[in-house]
Amino acid sequence: MSSSGSTVSVVGAGLAGAACARELARLGVPVRVLERGRAPGGRLASPQLHGRRVDLGAAYFTVRDPEFDAVARRWQAAGLARPWTDTLYRLAPGESPQAKPGPMRWAAPDGLRSLARAELAGIEVQLRMPVTELPDGPTVLAMPDAQAARLAAVPEPVDYRPVIAVALAFAQRHWPFADGAFVHGEPLLGFVADDGARRGDGAPVLVVHSGPELARAHLHEPDGAVAPMLAALRGLFELAEPEWTHAHRWSFAQPAGQHRTTFHLSRSADGQLLGFAGDQWCPDGAPRVEAAWRSGTDLARAIAASW
Repeated sequence: MSSSGSTVSVVGAGLAGAACARELARLGVPVRVLERGRAPGGRLASPQLHGRRVDLGAAYFTVRDPEFDAVARRWQAAGLARPWTDTLYRLAPGESPQAKPGPMRWAAPDGLRSLARAELAGIEVQLRMPVTELPDGPTVLAMPDAQAARLAAVPEPVDYRPVIAVALAFAQRHWPFADGAFVHGEPLLGFVADDGARRGDGAPVLVVHSGPELARAHLHEPDGAVAPMLAALRGLFELAEPEWTHAHRWSFAQPAGQHRTTFHLSRSADGQLLGFAGDQWCPDGAPRVEAAWRSGTDLARAIAASW
């Protein structure tokens, strides 16, 4: 059954929704994007704090999929993304920082949110548009399962771990590691990023991601997590008093599980298409930025094939 004459409503302007919308438009399918926030990006959040963008959502992205590699190279050619580091550190109480080589991590000079904006260029995007019921016509729900479940029944939904991200700005750089570090043996903390190194401007700004238990305790007042997170950091290395701090809560930050396919698409009895996409739709590997792009792109192709 063709849906010709309709417009696909993509609800959610994170990378999964942006990639879905871009691919639908490329394939000639009419599409619009509805986003409840003030800016696209979803968990690719890069708000401007004290005159500078700070990545408070995803810390970086990696590239494994050859098709996503072409996307990353396109972003790189446009000056939107750059290879950042293939070495992050391990921090643990009572231990010196240890360098841990791994895959190349990519970052964005203007913040990761700029990548979602780039994918949405030329596409109708309606911001500050909270969706409380399914739109008429074909619809994509590109969001965490817990949010999608408020609008429709999600097949085998996965749970999520919360995170509070805290930005800390200092007068000068003075930490004993480069780029970023995973924290072990300190349950209040998960990851620490040198945002100046990540963004490439050298700003003395750290972004610290909490552990899930601390986040659950402070979801209703994220500023309350700043003091215990700063104290936990000082248990790992010496740290001066920050000049300013900013806390942001992510109720659905990290999927605790994953789906067995890269997307889900169904058609109701009256012919309406309904699709689900996001980084949780990741049968291979772990949920990540790349998985969100893959999910949205694969779903768009499936919708176009049934159009």
